[in-house]
Order: sequence, then C-alpha cells, then structure tokens
Amino acid sequence: MRRMRGLLKFLFSLILLALIVVAAGWFWAGRMDGPAIEIRQPGKFIGQAGTLEMVVQAPGGKFSRVDVGLEQGGKTYPVFAVNPDAPATGKDPADRLIVMRPIGKRAIPDLKSGSARIVVHAARPVLWGLRQVESTTTRDVQVRLEPPTVAVLSTFHFINLGGSEFAVFRVTPEDVQAGVRVGDKEYPAFPAAGAGITGDPALRVAFFALLYDQPTDTKMEVFARDVAGNQVVVPLDYRVFPKQYKKSRIEIDDRFLQRVVPAIASASPDEQIPTDDLLAGFLKINRDLRQKNNQYIRELARKSSPQLMFKDAFQQLGNSAVQAQFADARTYIYKGKEVDQQVHLGFDLAVTANVPVSAAQRGVVVHAADLGIYGNCVIIDHGLGVQSLYGHLSSIGVKVGDKVDKGQEIGRSGQTGLAGGDHLHFTTLVGGEQVTPVDWWSAQWMQDRVLRKIEAAGGTP
Repeated sequence: MRRMRGLLKFLFSLILLALIVVAAGWFWAGRMDGPAIEIRQPGKFIGQAGTLEMVVQAPGGKFSRVDVGLEQGGKTYPVFAVNPDAPATGKDPADRLIVMRPIGKRAIPDLKSGSARIVVHAARPVLWGLRQVESTTTRDVQVRLEPPTVAVLSTFHFINLGGSEFAVFRVTPEDVQAGVRVGDKEYPAFPAAGAGITGDPALRVAFFALLYDQPTDTKMEVFARDVAGNQVVVPLDYRVFPKQYKKSRIEIDDRFLQRVVPAIASASPDEQIPTDDLLAGFLKINRDLRQKNNQYIRELARKSSPQLMFKDAFQQLGNSAVQAQFADARTYIYKGKEVDQQVHLGFDLAVTANVPVSAAQRGVVVHAADLGIYGNCVIIDHGLGVQSLYGHLSSIGVKVGDKVDKGQEIGRSGQTGLAGGDHLHFTTLVGGEQVTPVDWWSAQWMQDRVLRKIEAAGGTP
C-alpha cells in the first residue's frame, strides 16, 4: 500500500512537471517572433496595373499561413494566399518565401481611386506544430487610375539618321515622368522653364535621337508615366532623312599595339587586359572596354542640368581636318587578316600635334580624367541631356564641376587611349547616346530644330 502511494506520488509529480514544461514551452512559444514580412512593391501608389512583390522569412522556411489582402471602402480583396503550386512564388536557400502577384485595377476590377491598405498576415508553427506565432504588416497606398494626358505642341520634327531633334509638349499632372521614346530608347523630358519657356508649368521639352543603327521607320512617340504606373503615349509626327555611313579598313601593326595596349592596360588595372599577347589585349580593349566606357558615358546623362546652357550652334575645332567621320564602320586588319569590327562614333579632327582644344559650347565639366579607349577625356554637360566629349587629349586643363565658356581651352590634343595619331576625337551626346555632331555645328539646324520651337512656345532662347 505504501509502495502504491509512493508510485502514485511519483506519477503525479511527473505529470505536474510535464504540465509545467508544456506550460513554459507554450508561454515561451508565444513570445517568439512571427515570420518577417517585407513589402518591396508597390511603393505609395497603385494604378491600372502593378505588381505586389514581398518576401516572408521564417526559420526553415515553414509557414502555416501567408495571405495578402487589399482593403478599401470596408471591403477586402484577396491578393494572395499560401499555395505551394502557385506560379511566380518560390522559396530560396535563405528560408524566404518570395511572392509576386499582379495588383491594380486590372487585377481587382472593383478598385476605386483613393486610399487603400495592403494587409499581410503570416504565421509559422512552433512547439512541434502545437502553436502558431503570427505577424502582420500593412502599407497604406493611394490608388491612382486616371492616366496622364499629353499634347504635343512642336511641329516639323525632321531628323537625320544618326542625328538629333527637339520636342515641346504639355503633360499633366505635373508629377509624372515624361519624354520621347524612339524604338526601345527613352529620352527624358525636362521642365520647359529650363529652356526659357515660362508661364505654363505643364510644358516639357526633350532632345531625342534616331541612332545610326536604328531603322528609318522606327516608331517615335511622346510618353507620360505616373508614379502608379499608368502610362499614355502619343505619336510624334516626324520625317527621317536616311544617310549612308562610311565603311573603312584600319590596318594595325605591332608598333601600334606596343604603344597602346600596355598604356591602356596600366590605366585600367581592373580590366585584366593581357599584355603578353598584344593582339588579345587589343581585342579586349576594342570590344569589352569600349562597351564599358560607352555605358559609363550613358550613365553620365543622369547628371545633366535641367537648364539649357546654349543659345547658338556648337563650335568645331578651329582649322581642323576631318580624319574620320561619325558612324564609320571599321574593319580592323592585322597581318592581312580581319580581327575585329567596330563603329567609330565621333569625328576625328586634326590640326597639328598638341594644339589647344576648346569647349564647343558653354557648360559644366562632368568628366575630366582617363576613360579607357578615349584616353585623357573631358565630357561637358550643356543641359537638357546634351553633352559633348573630347578624347585622346595629351593634357587636361579643367576639372569636374568647372563651368566653361564656349571657346575656352579645356586641354590639348594628343594620342592617348586607342588613337593612331595626334588628333581630337569629338562627339555629341543626347541622353547619353552618341549622335552626329554635324547637326550641332550648324547654325541653321540650331535655329530650325531648336530655337524656333522654343520661340513658338513663348520662350526666349
């Protein structure tokens, strides 16, 4: 009997201990964090179309609940719920559930303009699945369903293949992104006040280009896109003038390779340009480094001023002879064999060795240093996405941030970079894309294509 009472007491103590352990586990499980939720998209706005992008993370990637709803006007519209077979959703090695779903008027037809809220609930199992710990994240958004409006004001958009043009248009509301799209290239618009057109804050202006390698029937249109992703496009009336560009054969020899390859390799240590095989080094420079340099040049367009800094034609290097023209398709020959093909996107202008090089137009220096194939190089911003490039300089006389006047000396000609002799490599840029300088050197083109349109819109160029 006494032994039985002892056994019962032991069992009671064991049960009590188990209950205490379970209670403690239940208590601490309740204090654990629920899944981490990050809403990446949308930001503050939802439009006709959009994407919900979010990441939910939990240890082991185990989730018992993940659902998303869009709340508006007392209603909740389901956007997503956990479904292992759902497309565009997956787990990655970081124990994360990645969710991408359409969100907007097209996905939720009953959505109205106004305020709304994205609500995300997530839960994960703990204590061997006996309990769930939850977390909730919300994001307030504005639903904007009305697309922007665009009206093109400028007329007679005549553009040379490889050349530039200028457009004036009205865009509402004022907070939208707008510009001119030529094929797959977009050229951002700037407030027209920067071009001297005041009185109407809805007016925008944009320089744009038809690149040398784009078809002459490439579509050109003005676009406006708001923060909610709503977009409208309006066709641009235009006429293209075709142009045949030159083809040439460039003979390269060991003497040339010995001069340029080690010099460019030492100035570009991150590129791992081989110098033990000079031809291989040249090909890496002419292909890979050229591409990287031109991408850097495109990115400089982001630094362009919203103010137009010029009111007349650009200035060509004085008394210079043209050694090579824009869009010259070059075939490189080494020891009688074709080794490469590239397109020369500028004018090579020569006078004599080490001549002063002056700024083609007023502007601000945005680059003044070595630039790979261009050697010592200066790039000047003239505003509204227009820039000019001066390559192969023997010396540079300006620094980034300097304001320069038209005709001001910025350096001296040379043969740095991938140059066969002393000359200036000059080109003009629109939105970071290289275009023929011939337009910009012409006073008639400047008057007809740019200044006339500014005056017609009420500006004072």
